[in-house]
Amino acid sequence: MTVLFVNMRRIGYLFAFLLSAAVLGLTANFARLFLPHINRDFTIFALIPPSATIFAFLWIMQFSQPVVEVTLHFFTGILWLAMGAWSADIIGYVQCYPLQGQQTTAKGSISLRSYCYEMKVVEALSWTLFVLFIFFFIILVTLTSRAVLYGRYYAWREHISQLGWFGELPGYPTEAIYPRAPMYGGYGGYGQPYPMTGGYHVQQMPGHSVVVQPGINGGQPIVTHMPA
Repeated sequence: MTVLFVNMRRIGYLFAFLLSAAVLGLTANFARLFLPHINRDFTIFALIPPSATIFAFLWIMQFSQPVVEVTLHFFTGILWLAMGAWSADIIGYVQCYPLQGQQTTAKGSISLRSYCYEMKVVEALSWTLFVLFIFFFIILVTLTSRAVLYGRYYAWREHISQLGWFGELPGYPTEAIYPRAPMYGGYGGYGQPYPMTGGYHVQQMPGHSVVVQPGINGGQPIVTHMPA
């Protein structure tokens, strides 16, 4: 697996998971206080995006393929877009500080200022998660399309860990796009392909195995000798 991509993926998903858990906690508190009579439609919907996001991450752990993750990112991003827009419509430009001392009564009582601040947090986190899922979607499409161009024609259905981060070749843990020059330089020497009609001939170093990677932008293949 490509270690850098896997680490970046884990960091991004962990951050999104924690934000979703925070939103779920706030909206669950709204449901406890307000359902079924106060602001019912929004309160019910507000439970869906964070729950769907957490479920999506659990699903991704079982089916880690680019085609699956791109689909989940698309639909989850739409949910967070709707959540952010609806939250902005409810709380809008309301100033929370002047509400000090006012109470609302539902199944319990909550300060209107506290409710206002919590709604502001829900709105801010919803927009943040929407932007995160846009980045997840764009990065995953870019890296997978790039892997296909490098010759991994089934990259959309391979395991997600086979993708390379920017600057890495897909499927190789340490190979960079521009590897170091081979020990034995010169055209036709060790590590360089001999041009022949219809292909290339590679002279293998004793005690080494040969790794041939597609050339950059359709250029000459990259040949690496690795100790057997």
